[in-house]
Amino acid sequence: MPFQTQVNLTQAPAVAGQFASVNPRHSALTVEGGFVAGASGVTVGLFAWAANDANSVPRLLNNTGAGLPTGFVARTEQALITGYLGEAGNLIPAGFPVGDIFSGGDFWVKNAGAGAVTVGLKAFAKTADGTISFAAAGATVAGSVETKFYAATAGAAGELVKMTDTI
Repeated sequence: MPFQTQVNLTQAPAVAGQFASVNPRHSALTVEGGFVAGASGVTVGLFAWAANDANSVPRLLNNTGAGLPTGFVARTEQALITGYLGEAGNLIPAGFPVGDIFSGGDFWVKNAGAGAVTVGLKAFAKTADGTISFAAAGATVAGSVETKFYAATAGAAGELVKMTDTI
């Protein structure tokens, strides 16, 4: 572990992918055998898409896809630190089981968009990597698809905000 180089004045509110409340949440349905990380692995705190073949056992999951994402990969202590001498990691390596992905609930997410987030904006999942940006309902966000989730708190670009499926 390297020498500490920074001291924050306040503690971080969360880490991307953590549950933002104890409100009800629900898992995306899958086949027996569950979800398994695809060839590039699956990153926690992002949206994910299941392989098109709903009958494959187990079902492959990726942070890329087309159409609506299957769900959100929450932080349930399933990622590994795989980098040499790494200190942190949010990647579930290829071939490893992915416990649950959630089709509803309240989560902390990183605003990957260029603009600030206000309460009530819709969450958009980037189909190339599963990152999350926010815009008005019905808006067009290049390379992204509108999800059923909303911003529950405000925040600047690059900051953590709460995302919920109920407003």
